[in-house]
Amino acid sequence: MDSAVCASIASQTYKLAFIHFQYGQKSSKKELECFEKLVNFFKPEKTLIVELPFLKKIGGSSLTVEDMEIPEKDDAQIPSTYVPFRNGIFLSIACAWAEVLGAEKVFIGANQIDFSGYPDCREEFLKTFNDAVNKGTKPETHIKIEAPLLNLTKKEIVELGIKLQTPFHLTWSCYREGEKACGRCSSCHLRIKAFKEAGVKDPIPYEKNPFEESE
Repeated sequence: MDSAVCASIASQTYKLAFIHFQYGQKSSKKELECFEKLVNFFKPEKTLIVELPFLKKIGGSSLTVEDMEIPEKDDAQIPSTYVPFRNGIFLSIACAWAEVLGAEKVFIGANQIDFSGYPDCREEFLKTFNDAVNKGTKPETHIKIEAPLLNLTKKEIVELGIKLQTPFHLTWSCYREGEKACGRCSSCHLRIKAFKEAGVKDPIPYEKNPFEESE
């Protein structure tokens, strides 16, 4: 959802290049399906799908380890769904590709307001990483990491997406695989709550929608 809104924002000013990561996540097939649909919608000039099997081998996350259950409540300060340094790895690859393309911006849908507490979604991390990118690339390379949703609530992200005509029906937020989003994981909870607060119907189907059940 957040990445699609970022694409809508970027498309107002820039030519687009889309990058997608397959890293052994439990929702990998559905995420790839949605990525391909978003490519057809936005029609970026370049696309790149990157396989990162080592993240599954490293483990440490309920998103990639088969015998770790995805929690339905994030009671821990940093939940088990955190994939170690995932955004750092993703951004390293995205910035390497951006340097080859001659791109000046890399957009990421990171958010530090309504989020699960992942340390690599915070402003301090992104600012420091951006400094590292410009110290570790060619002198003529000037890349800036943009996180336009960083300080927005999920409700505000939905409202902005509606304003920009973001195709939310082509997106997937659930940590699980399936024809329907589970409606039980923390990512589903955040998304369902955001659409509810924005007064907009979420266009994707759920196995369980706690807000609808409470009405």
